[in-house]
Amino acid sequence: MAPPLDMDDGVAWAISAFESGNPVMIFDSDFREKETDLLWPATAASPEVIRRLRKDCGGLLFLAIGNEIGEMFGLPWLQDIHSHDALIEENPVLGHLVTNDLQYDSRSAFTLSLNHRETYTGITDRDRSLTTRRFGELSGELLRKGAEGDSALFELGGEFRTPGHIPVCRESPGGLKTRQGHTELAVSIARLAGLVPCTIGAEMLESDGDGALSLEGAREYAARHGIPMITGEQISATFDEKD
Repeated sequence: MAPPLDMDDGVAWAISAFESGNPVMIFDSDFREKETDLLWPATAASPEVIRRLRKDCGGLLFLAIGNEIGEMFGLPWLQDIHSHDALIEENPVLGHLVTNDLQYDSRSAFTLSLNHRETYTGITDRDRSLTTRRFGELSGELLRKGAEGDSALFELGGEFRTPGHIPVCRESPGGLKTRQGHTELAVSIARLAGLVPCTIGAEMLESDGDGALSLEGAREYAARHGIPMITGEQISATFDEKD
């Protein structure tokens, strides 16, 4: 996906960095969760990347994937599974735990969690980097081949199992046009960089863990480490210009 020639300088810097396998920070919005994510391309995941996310962010590590990857593998949204009538009848607790009170959205992006089959517990930096990197690599390989159906599932199951220690979030159909969440923003920077739409990241919290890292604090971190930092509004504007 070629970016517009007259794009915002900050977005251009972020795209260049991400394309080179370097991190980017994205602040969603003052009108949403008011959170900043630290992000890397999934295919660039290494133990050092996972360690940085774990130590510097404090929030949940998540793997954001494009909707086309979700479709290729038939990955369901957990919210749909947990509200399925047959499963509620078999497991009544699901009916009591129904997601109907999200304060920032009406839908959760979470799908299955994964471990690579060559991991041990799945939680170490090495294990989580292997799961992340290979999922990104495999997704790219299969998308390029146009894999679908049983062949895609066979490849996925040959390398991964669920549940695991990498929570996966699936982009909403329509992407940013239908939902402006962290998943869609994380996937969008990968698309703009021409990479497989698969991004590893984590939410940045204050040092005491009691709230999201302030916008000022996030900008200070970005400046200190030379990381491009952009907003959801900037990304959305870039896609609007392309249309």
